[in-house]
Amino acid sequence: MSNSKRATVSGGSSRQNILAPLRETQIVGSKPLLPAEILSLILDHVTASDLIHFAQVSKRMKEMVYDDTRWVQRLRLMGCWNDAEARKRAEASWRKRAEPHSLPHEEQAERVGIGVNGDRPAAVGSQRARAGSEMVLDAGWEQVSLSANGTIHLGSNQNTDGFSAVPLSPCASTTPSSPSKFQDPLTRLSIFSHVRSIRGHARQEYGKIHGALNVYYTDAIACKDHTTAVVFRIYRDPNHQAQMLANLSRFSTSDISQGWHERQVKLQHLMGAFETAVAHEFEQALQTEDIDGRLRKYGHVLTTLNGGQKGVDLFITNSPVVARKNELGDPMECLRLGHSGSISLDESQRFFAHLTTSFNEQIAVMDRVFPASVNAAVIFVRRVGSEVLLEYLSTLFDEAHRASPEAYLEAVSGTYLQSLHMAKALRPSKNTSDEFYEEVDRIVANAFELHIDLYLQEEYSHFKRKSEAEVGEWEKQLSEQDASMQSLYMSNVNRQADKRDFLTSFKKVVMMPVNVLPTFPLSSPFGGKSATAKALVNGENLGSSHTPSELSTRPSTPSMINGARGADRSTTPLPEPPTTELAAKAAIMSSRLEGIRSLFSIEIALNLVHTAKAAIERAAVFYRAQSQFGEDARRQCQHIFVLLLQILGMRHIKAGFDQAVDHLANYDPKEIQNHGHTEVKPLVTFLELVNVGDLIQQMLDVFYEQEMVATRLTDRSDFLDPAGKEKKRFEQMLDERVAAGLNKGIEVLMTEVEFVCATTQKADDFNPDASGHPSSDVVDIGPSETARKIVEIVSSHTRMLIGSTDKNMLDVFNQEVGLRTFTALCKHLKRQRISVAGSIKLISDMNHYFSYIQTLKNQNLLQYFIALRELAQIYLVGAEDAKELATIIADGDRFHGIFRAEDVYEYAGRRADWFQIRPKVDRALYGYGCCVM
Repeated sequence: MSNSKRATVSGGSSRQNILAPLRETQIVGSKPLLPAEILSLILDHVTASDLIHFAQVSKRMKEMVYDDTRWVQRLRLMGCWNDAEARKRAEASWRKRAEPHSLPHEEQAERVGIGVNGDRPAAVGSQRARAGSEMVLDAGWEQVSLSANGTIHLGSNQNTDGFSAVPLSPCASTTPSSPSKFQDPLTRLSIFSHVRSIRGHARQEYGKIHGALNVYYTDAIACKDHTTAVVFRIYRDPNHQAQMLANLSRFSTSDISQGWHERQVKLQHLMGAFETAVAHEFEQALQTEDIDGRLRKYGHVLTTLNGGQKGVDLFITNSPVVARKNELGDPMECLRLGHSGSISLDESQRFFAHLTTSFNEQIAVMDRVFPASVNAAVIFVRRVGSEVLLEYLSTLFDEAHRASPEAYLEAVSGTYLQSLHMAKALRPSKNTSDEFYEEVDRIVANAFELHIDLYLQEEYSHFKRKSEAEVGEWEKQLSEQDASMQSLYMSNVNRQADKRDFLTSFKKVVMMPVNVLPTFPLSSPFGGKSATAKALVNGENLGSSHTPSELSTRPSTPSMINGARGADRSTTPLPEPPTTELAAKAAIMSSRLEGIRSLFSIEIALNLVHTAKAAIERAAVFYRAQSQFGEDARRQCQHIFVLLLQILGMRHIKAGFDQAVDHLANYDPKEIQNHGHTEVKPLVTFLELVNVGDLIQQMLDVFYEQEMVATRLTDRSDFLDPAGKEKKRFEQMLDERVAAGLNKGIEVLMTEVEFVCATTQKADDFNPDASGHPSSDVVDIGPSETARKIVEIVSSHTRMLIGSTDKNMLDVFNQEVGLRTFTALCKHLKRQRISVAGSIKLISDMNHYFSYIQTLKNQNLLQYFIALRELAQIYLVGAEDAKELATIIADGDRFHGIFRAEDVYEYAGRRADWFQIRPKVDRALYGYGCCVM
């Protein structure tokens, strides 16, 4: 606002001018007010002493300067303000004021508040005595002067707390007349421990710190030479000097006035000079190994100054672990001492043992040198990890990768396991918590992080290359063996002679004996296969003296069950090569049928399983350690298992079964002369192949349970798990191939049954009168030779699958064999001529078939042979009982719906006396010959 004042009128002439008063009027003064926000912003950049000057301007300025939040900010910059403590004190004060029995003078004392020095006044009178001096900070920077006796004095204003002139000589003591109890140099060292967080009194608490440290702070930034600083003349003990410098560094954080950065730089130069001098003494003590003397002393000094980082770095740099790290071990020795293409992990184990021993020895020394507040073990282990461990492992892995993939895989997995053992053996310092072990795990993980992706990819690629190479070599050997076999059999063929004597050659081919295949050793009832599969997967000894390592991967006879090996065709002398083309082709077909059992090898499967087991065990180390890349390792283990199933299933087993089915399709029993055996050799050989496939499947089941499920690399209950899905796909493929082979094998078996029926069934077996000889009174009521052979042939093949396939497939196989046998017998029955006398032999045969079917324990199949047995009864009815025969034919329930009346009528046509009794039967069935009366 502005004020106007009228000037004094002199002279008379002025009265005549009406504008004279206006001309004489002048503006005395105009003073605008600054907004409070701008004033507050200005105060934020003013020194503490200038703030006190500013507070003396007016009441309004005093309120702004004395605002508690301004001083709380400075305390918080130094880390001296605790909100939780302030809240707790405020709540306690409120509770005390709320007590009804509080005395009036206590309430008055609470209103007056706590004194400048933090002491509650004893009486109201004493508080009044202090009421005249409320300023905590002096109105200017102190002037430091040195007297002749060495005593340093502060400037004037002795009536202001926090800035009174106090003697700073080392021998000075606090007297009762001193304005502050923090004038003692030793007390100033612990000034921050006396600061409290009290709402409304932050200015007084800051005044404690300012009064104790500002004189040293001012001198430190003003001195030209570090040696002339007051702090070094007042304090002679290095620990006290370090403590005061640390306090000044902390106090400087509250200096936010103009030029604060330059002042902090000057203070840091002073502290750096002191730290350099102490570090020099510390390094000399390291060389003399004065651990409990000078080394411990200066280690504590460096810790007091700035946490001891400089001392810890000097100690680690000069420690044997870092300074003489080449003496711990040479990574190249692992490759030199290893065999060709491999690595010796004994040398790396010695390196980790030496590193562990040296590290623990140095940790024991560090516990004696540095105080408990220094976390030296964590700093030490970081340096060791980056400068020793990482350098050693990187060199080892790079050289191993150049040497061979096997050496690289063994090096990464083996050293990671050794690193984990080393991490458990490292000894932390006495004050280290779980942070040390967490840091060790992180360092080990970082050392392998650069190589884990390459390692996992190499593990997968190496297994793929090795597996495909082994299966490819097997296929190559089979192809070469087949080609050499064809060349051998066709070598003596004289095509011109064969053309001239075709019929003779054909006869020789038909009558040529077939090489008897060696018996495949089968156990009954195949109960030991599960134990055999587990032993093969684990590499244990089998029932005999043979071990998996003794098994050769020859392509001739790879099959093995329960430790027994099949006959080695490569050592079996071949017959004399035939001299005709047809004979050579027949011999080639016979040789291929014999070679069905070698179309895929259990030894190849065993080698692939062991290779996959080694790869998964190496990669699973990273998963079992619960490292940060454990999930990647788990997925890679699943991919290796999936690749094992794909190579073993699609390339090896499926291709073998397909070739076996093709060979079975070319089998013709008419070309075989010797049918004295009860076994169809090609089908027996195929069933042996099924047994081998079943044993391989059991091996994979054991491998899946032990290596994947038990180690939690896969979850059996997860239907989306890739390992479980691929395993189900493999089992489905194997079931389909076995089913296709068994279907073809059943066709071969039925062909053999039909061949036996056609060649061994005599005409007088069911019609004794057909031979032309008088019939004997003695009748053989037992089954015929043909029936016995058929039952022996069929039963011998159904027994082979017991224990080698699951119950469902076995039931399906038995039912299919039974139905097709039933069909073959029906066709055979339609080709016979049966008399009443020969019906007894037929009934005996049907009972024999029925007894065998009962052993299969299949009720649905049993109904067919019950109907077949009932069908045989129609041949036992005499010619005079034609009407009774018609009744049997028309009875559909008698045959359980399997044979219709038309079918039974057709079978009745095979009676020897059918043409005699047919009119009577027709008359009884259809009413032929009847007339209407």
